[in-house]
Amino acid sequence: MQQYENILVTNEQGIMWLTLNRPETRNALNKETLQDIENAFQWAEGIEDIKVIVIQGAGEKSFAAGADIKQLRERNMLEAFLPGMQGVYKKIEQSSKVTIAAVQGFALGGGCELAMACDIRIATKKAKFGLPELNLGIIPGAGGTQRLSRIVGKGRALDMVLTGKIIDGEEAERIGLTTYLAEEGRLEEKAQNVAQEVMKKGPVAIKLAKLAIHKGFDVDLETAMMIEKLSQAIAFGTEDKNEGTQAFIEKRKAEFTNR
Repeated sequence: MQQYENILVTNEQGIMWLTLNRPETRNALNKETLQDIENAFQWAEGIEDIKVIVIQGAGEKSFAAGADIKQLRERNMLEAFLPGMQGVYKKIEQSSKVTIAAVQGFALGGGCELAMACDIRIATKKAKFGLPELNLGIIPGAGGTQRLSRIVGKGRALDMVLTGKIIDGEEAERIGLTTYLAEEGRLEEKAQNVAQEVMKKGPVAIKLAKLAIHKGFDVDLETAMMIEKLSQAIAFGTEDKNEGTQAFIEKRKAEFTNR
């Protein structure tokens, strides 16, 4: 298992738990932490046994309170064109693994954007989501203006970004920003249950479904349907498809082999 300075990584029964481990800064996302996250995802891509990656924050106060403001203060105009946080989150979104953000406490700015880059978001009622970057004279720059509007709609995204409002877990679930609400003290349990449900599915089909949804979302419907059809054609040629359908006929649990 890899060792990192700003995150903790454990692998348990196909689930990689990635914990942002800077509780003294409310898990602020400095460039060193982002590099650790990127390295951990790159390492996980080569481990077939890892099916799901759960991202969480150390401590009870924060998932991630945003970018490191001291480092942000030092950045100049041209640095905005570097891959940076946006590049790391793109790699998370495009990961072949299913990604789950388990959010308690603050998920603000870059922390909220990190959660939105994940496939599934789970939060407690007391979680706090927001994109308050305009208070600093900047805009959400790690996918926030785009992913938020695609997840909750243009109107709600404009409201959250322009007012800088912070919403709790219940409202986030109501508007679709989060997928599940977890009871206090049971966030990890809920994340594990969701991860285990995902892991019952065919691993090749999971990768193809993610590809079809992400690549098809921003194109016209006819093109998106073709992406879906081509993805299904690949699925039809796999051993997992034969196993899954045979297991259904025989009323038994499928034993997928990722082939």
